[in-house]
Amino acid sequence: MRAGVSGSKVLYLKDLAQKVMEGLPTLEELQTMDDESIIETLTPIKGIGRWTVQMLLMFRLHRQDVLPVDDLGIRAGIRRVYGLAELPKKKTVEDLGQMWKPYRSIASWYLWRSLEVETS
Repeated sequence: MRAGVSGSKVLYLKDLAQKVMEGLPTLEELQTMDDESIIETLTPIKGIGRWTVQMLLMFRLHRQDVLPVDDLGIRAGIRRVYGLAELPKKKTVEDLGQMWKPYRSIASWYLWRSLEVETS
């Protein structure tokens, strides 16, 4: 029976399993670390990038001050909310995000939700 997992994802899962065997911090241990340390710890794992870790920070570790500046939904939300002609660059997202500190995760959630609202 097949699990429907691509060959590259199998490699990612094997790398993750190897890192766990080598002492990758548990979720409880990650909880005690700062955000950048968690990103530095997890991104060397194949298939896990900064965005993936930021989603973990926001939705599993409940960090309130994470702004995934490369997220297309965040950029589209900013474009819509601020009436921009095109998607903002990373620097623009970072600059706007400064005023949302220390609640950038919450601002991100509202930006994602703003894309679900119908406009007339």
